[in-house]
Amino acid sequence: MSEEKLRLGGMALANGVLVHGPTAWACAIRTEDGQLKVVARRKRLRASKVESPLLRGPVRLLDAMAIIPEIRRALPEAKLPFQRPAVIVAMIGSATVVKMMRGSRSVGPAAQELVGGVLSIAPAALALRGSDVAAYHGAEHISIGSYEQGKRATKEHNRCGSHLIGPLLATTAIGNTLAARAPAHMRTPARLGAQLFALAASTEIFGWMVRNPEKRLARALAKPGHELQHRLATAEPTPEQVEVAEAALAACLELEQE
Repeated sequence: MSEEKLRLGGMALANGVLVHGPTAWACAIRTEDGQLKVVARRKRLRASKVESPLLRGPVRLLDAMAIIPEIRRALPEAKLPFQRPAVIVAMIGSATVVKMMRGSRSVGPAAQELVGGVLSIAPAALALRGSDVAAYHGAEHISIGSYEQGKRATKEHNRCGSHLIGPLLATTAIGNTLAARAPAHMRTPARLGAQLFALAASTEIFGWMVRNPEKRLARALAKPGHELQHRLATAEPTPEQVEVAEAALAACLELEQE
C-alpha cells in the first residue's frame, strides 16, 4: 500500500522557501554568504481542523499569514517578497486607482469591481516576478510536486494559489456589486461581508477545481492563474535553489511525522 501523502502548501521568499503542512511549518533560506539556514516549528493555528465552508478559506489564509511573524523572528535574514519598495509602491498605486474607479459614474458597478479586482493582483504579480522570488516559487513547486508524485515535478503546480485568481475575481465582483446597492450607512459592513463571502466561496470553488480538473468550467476558472504562473510567477530554479526548497520540505515532514 502506498504511503498517504500530506497536503502541503508553500510560499516563495526572495531568498528561500516556506513549506507548511497540517500541523507544522519549515522555512529554509540561503544567506548572502551562501549558508543554508533552516527553521521548523509547530503551528499555533491549525486550519485543517476547521470544517465550516464559510470559515475554511479565511482561516486557511490566517493560518498562512500567522507564520510570517514567526519567520521574521526565527530567521531575520529572510527576505519576504512584499517588503520590496517597488511592491509597496504598486500596492499604494493600485489601491488609489481602485478607489478612484469606485467613485466614478462613467463605469458600471460590475465593470468597476472586475477591473478593480484585476488591479489588486498587480502587486502580488510584481512581488512574485521580482528578484529570485519566481525561481524560488518554481523550486517550491518542484519540491512539493516531487514529494506528491514520487518523481521529478515541473515548476508549475495545479494547486498553486495563483489558480484562486479566477474564482476570486468572479466572487469579489459579484459580492462587491451587491454590497454597492446597500444603503450608504450599511455599505462598509456590506463590503466586509462581501470580502468574507468572496474568500470563502473562492476557496470552495478552488477545491472543486482541484478535484475536477477535466471539467470545462474548472479549466476556464484556472486559466488566469495558470497563465500568471506560467508567464510571470515561476521560473526555472538553479540546483542550489531547489536544495533550499527540499531542505524546507524535509524539515516540515520531519515535524509532521513525529
